[in-house]
Amino acid sequence: MGDRRGDPSADDRQSSSGDAVPTGILRAFVEAIPTPTLVCDPETLTIRAANAPAADLLGHDRGTLTLMGLPDIGENDVTVSGESIAEVAAAAARLPGSDGADAPVERFEWNLRLGSPGLRVDGALHAATIAGDEWLVVGLSDATARVAAETERDAERRLVDALAETVPLALFRCTEEGTLARWNGRLAADSGYDPESLSGRALASLFDEETGGRVTDALSRVYREGETVSREARLLTRSGERVPYRLSVGPVTDGDRVVGAVGVGEDLTEASLREERLAVLTRVLRHNFRNDLNVVTGFTGRAIEAVDDPELTGQLERVVDTAERLLRLGETSRKVERLLSQRPSPRPVALAPAVDAALESLPPEIRERAAVDVDVPEGIAVSAVAYLPEAITELVDNAVRHNDADDPRVRISAAELPSESWVSLVVADDGPGIPPAERAVLTGEETPLDHASGLGLWYVNWIVTAGGGSLDIAESKAGGSRIELSLRAAEEPLPEDADLFDPDAAEDGA
Repeated sequence: MGDRRGDPSADDRQSSSGDAVPTGILRAFVEAIPTPTLVCDPETLTIRAANAPAADLLGHDRGTLTLMGLPDIGENDVTVSGESIAEVAAAAARLPGSDGADAPVERFEWNLRLGSPGLRVDGALHAATIAGDEWLVVGLSDATARVAAETERDAERRLVDALAETVPLALFRCTEEGTLARWNGRLAADSGYDPESLSGRALASLFDEETGGRVTDALSRVYREGETVSREARLLTRSGERVPYRLSVGPVTDGDRVVGAVGVGEDLTEASLREERLAVLTRVLRHNFRNDLNVVTGFTGRAIEAVDDPELTGQLERVVDTAERLLRLGETSRKVERLLSQRPSPRPVALAPAVDAALESLPPEIRERAAVDVDVPEGIAVSAVAYLPEAITELVDNAVRHNDADDPRVRISAAELPSESWVSLVVADDGPGIPPAERAVLTGEETPLDHASGLGLWYVNWIVTAGGGSLDIAESKAGGSRIELSLRAAEEPLPEDADLFDPDAAEDGA
C-alpha cells in the first residue's frame, strides 16, 4: 500500500488552532532524518508520517504505517521496563520545553517481535512543534544484536562466576593500574576484606611491606612484557595475620596492548607447614640413619679383620655392602629432597661440560674400575635444570656398580636430532641390564610386592622431566642397558659466564 496523496481528509487533520496541517510537511520532516523515525498524534498516537528507514525496520510500507497507531506496531504495547507505550507517550507529551531542539526525551526499550528471530528496538520519544502544532516524534533503532550480545555476555559471566566460586583458589582481575576489578569469594575469605573494601584496592596493598614489592614487580612484568609471572609473598589479612601466599599473574590483552591482569592466589599455610615438618623429619632420620650405618660399617670392618673364618668373613662383607647401599640410598634421598624443595627452573646448559662434571664427581673406585668412552660434541646446549650433571653421574655410577665384569665399559654419546628442537644423550653399558622392577618407575607399574629397590632412577627421571625432557630404557648393543635422555635444545644462547651448578653451594648442612 503506497502513500496517499491529494485527499484532504486523509492528508490533513485539523490542528488545535483550527488550521489544517498538511501530511506533506510531516513527511518532509521525517524524510530529512536518516534514522528510522515516526511522527504521531499526541492524543490518539496515530502514526501520521514515517520515513523509509522506519518502514524497513518495522516491515511495513509507509502507507500501512499511517493507518496504524503507535502501540499497534508491536506484538504487545508494553516496554521492557513494564510501562505501556501510551504511558511513555503521555509522559513525553507533558514534558516541558518541547518546542526546541533541547526538549527532554523519553527513552525506552520495546520488544516489537517476540520469539526467534525477535526484534527489539531502542526508542526515543519527544514532543516537537511542526508547522505550529504539537506532535510526538519517535526515533527507533534496532537493538536486537546488542541485546543478543549482552545476553550472551551475561551468560558467559554467570558461567565464569560459577566456575570462579567453585575453584578452591583465589581468582582475581586487575585493571591497567593494578587495582582489583573482580574477584571470587576465596580471595575475600583469604584476605578477610568485604567486597566494598576490596573494590579498587591495589593488589600489592594486600601484602606486607617486606614482600609487597614482589607483587608490584610481578605486575610490572605482566604489563611491560606480557609475561605470566609467579611469586610467593605474605598476604596481610585485615586482622593483621601474615599468610604465606603464591600468586600467578598473567596479561589481559587488547590487540598488542596489555589492558589488565588476571591471577590465581593460593594459601600456602598448610603446604608450608607440611614441607617444614617433612624437612625436619627427613633431616633427623637421615642424620640418625647415616650415623648408625657408619657405626655398623665401622664395627663390621673391625670384625672382618679379627676373624679367620672365610664363610663368616663373606657374611660380614655382605653386611658392609648392604650398609653402604643404604648409605647411598640416604644420600640420594638428600638430593631428592633438595631438588623438590628448590623447584629449579630450566636454563641453558652446555652438554659437554655437564658430562665432564658428571664424570669428575664419580667416586674414585668407580672411575678407576670402568672404561668410559665419551662422544659428546662441543657446542651442544640443552634446556635443563642445573642438576643435570648429577643425573648423568647417577646413570654412570649405576652402570658400573651393578656390572660384574672385570672391565666394565660405559659409553656416553650425544647428538642433535633432525627436528633441531631436541638433543639425545645416551648412556649405554655392557652389564646385566636394568631389572623390570626398576624400569617400572617410569611406567607406574610397580606394586607393593614388586617394587624398585632404590631412588636412583626416580631421581634421574625427576631431573630430566623438570627440564621438559623424557627418559627411555632399552637394551644396548652389548646386551646391557641403554638409557636415552631426550632433552630440549636450548632456545637461548648460552651465557658466556654460565657456570654448572655446584651442589655444595646449595647444601644446608644437613
